[in-house]
Amino acid sequence: MIASVDPGTLAGLFGVAVVAGCFDAIAGGGGLLTLPALLLAGFDPVSAIATNKLQSSAGSVSASIAFARRGLIRWPEATPAAIAAGAASVIGALCVSLLPRGALDAAVPVLLVGIALYFATARRISNEDATARMTPTLFAMTLAPAVGFYDGVFGPGAGSFYMIGFVTLLGLGVVRATAHTKLSNAASNLGGLALFAAQGVVVWPVGLAMAVGAFIGAQAGSALAVKLGARLIRPLIVVIACAMAVRLLSNPANPLRLAVLGALGF
Repeated sequence: MIASVDPGTLAGLFGVAVVAGCFDAIAGGGGLLTLPALLLAGFDPVSAIATNKLQSSAGSVSASIAFARRGLIRWPEATPAAIAAGAASVIGALCVSLLPRGALDAAVPVLLVGIALYFATARRISNEDATARMTPTLFAMTLAPAVGFYDGVFGPGAGSFYMIGFVTLLGLGVVRATAHTKLSNAASNLGGLALFAAQGVVVWPVGLAMAVGAFIGAQAGSALAVKLGARLIRPLIVVIACAMAVRLLSNPANPLRLAVLGALGF
């Protein structure tokens, strides 16, 4: 963990958090900006992940507040899913050393590309709600804790996984699904943050400065999401899901990358 950050670097991290918070409120993936920025600032991986969780928690809480003020969160449906996601994220974080990380590294890029293809091609995706395929209670007992657990174990793409569930399984329109996603994201982020805080690995001065930036950015992003709806959210989800997949596959040790290169004779 680094001892201090100079004012210029801190200002830069604040600016990155503002931009990331805006994107995250619309389609997720803000960590694509903030986590590399923290690593470039000199943070070790553990403190970077923990500090990033603080700013991402602030952004998702900010977006949840903004969407709630606009009446886009149906609390009887959204609250059980958020609680389940938050509890499962803590369990996932506790189990992080027990699960096969290589399997996640290989599977997640494929899932993200699948989500991108779905949002790029599905005709039924719009701002209007559709017929649900399962009850909110069943959703809170199945997909919500599964994604929350994944968020605690690994994290990349959790917002996209929540989003696909709210759209395809609960039939929510894109804007309302984004609102419910941010609430579940907030719960799972706060669950992970609580564990990191207990372990003493969060760099609080930097994390709080970035949290302010993420909060401001998320307010702007949620306003854009409400104003432009599916016209903005849908293409951004496609772009960000693909960007996360590419980012994961850019790791030379990624098992899927190694398998593909091996099959091609490289």
